Amino acid sequence: MFVHVDMDAFYAAVEQRDHPELRGIPIAVGGSASGRGVVQTASYEAREYGVHSAMSGRRAAELCPHITFVRGRLDHYASVGREVREIFHRYTPLVQPLSLDEAFLDVSGSERLFGSAEEIGRRIRHDIQSELNLTASVGIAPRKFAAKIASDLGKPDGFVAVQESELIAFLDPLPIKRLWGVGGVGQKRLEQMGIHKIADIRARSLESMRGRLGQWGEHLWNLANGIDARKVVVDHEAKQISHERTFWTDMSDLESMNAVISFLGEQVGMRLRQNQRACKTVSVKYRREDFQTFQRSQSFASPTDSTAQIIALASDLLSQLRQKHPRPVRLLGVSAGNLTRPGQPKQLSLFEDPSEQADRKVDEVVDRLAKQFGRSAVYRAESHRWIHRDKDS
Repeated sequence: MFVHVDMDAFYAAVEQRDHPELRGIPIAVGGSASGRGVVQTASYEAREYGVHSAMSGRRAAELCPHITFVRGRLDHYASVGREVREIFHRYTPLVQPLSLDEAFLDVSGSERLFGSAEEIGRRIRHDIQSELNLTASVGIAPRKFAAKIASDLGKPDGFVAVQESELIAFLDPLPIKRLWGVGGVGQKRLEQMGIHKIADIRARSLESMRGRLGQWGEHLWNLANGIDARKVVVDHEAKQISHERTFWTDMSDLESMNAVISFLGEQVGMRLRQNQRACKTVSVKYRREDFQTFQRSQSFASPTDSTAQIIALASDLLSQLRQKHPRPVRLLGVSAGNLTRPGQPKQLSLFEDPSEQADRKVDEVVDRLAKQFGRSAVYRAESHRWIHRDKDS
């Protein structure tokens, strides 16, 4: 069984826990009423007014004039996030963090020690509340994607468990936007086809979904029918390390796409080094606005964990894809494959380029700062346009 744990309004909840005067009032972490800053997290009191993450501070203040803006403390959130993960590891070593505040757990091998998946989920939720004075929403299901849906439905401070025999009945009445991979654009496309609920996908054949929507249609059909072979993947066991982003609006200009590729390449490089691995191959995933998905890969002469090298190769691959498929895109992804074993010694050249030495030193500094202050504390200039995008402008 899979457990999905999602901390409730994590950054805002930590601030309200640490500062009693902020409890019960609308707050936003990040952003400001007059500046161009972006809200990182909004408390549930602020969400009642329509404030949400990635919204400009100016827009948040318009929706909720009495909102309180709080400067973020990424180093502190990272520290609390580590405490949360320590609780997870009490119950299973199979933990797949998605971010500081969210993770999948496979507890199948732990049930003889700690009881059923439901008991483990309740114990984790209790431990987080009693030890950290924070709330988490927990979803439990026999499929990975369904566990995430379950935790989302229960927020905040929720607990939803779905048994194998209940899976299809649980999924059928839900709106299609609940399925993994359906964003705003995808939802409109499906609704134009007369698909509004997950049951509407199950009513169609695999061939019809694949014929209209390609691989994405097959993916949705599988999920709607409770088919999901994905396992919890711990980073040190992964066959590849990847990051991707789906956009609120389709993207057309190459400069913005390169900013996304830079950001994704940084995340991939950092995770490689954190897990003492290197990659031989880099791939770029490119999904157009018509949902056609393309991928291009290329290998290095020798394995690397250099962020600069990963970004440079991924940018070249993006240019190739852009030239061949010049239509707006709704998703970009960067993945590192053909990974070395954890801790495998890296063969260094006797005649290493000075620029490679400089890149390695930059990576060391960035990794130290990210560990201390959080992944968003420092980043390359190329990533700036994506990280500081304003989705409400």
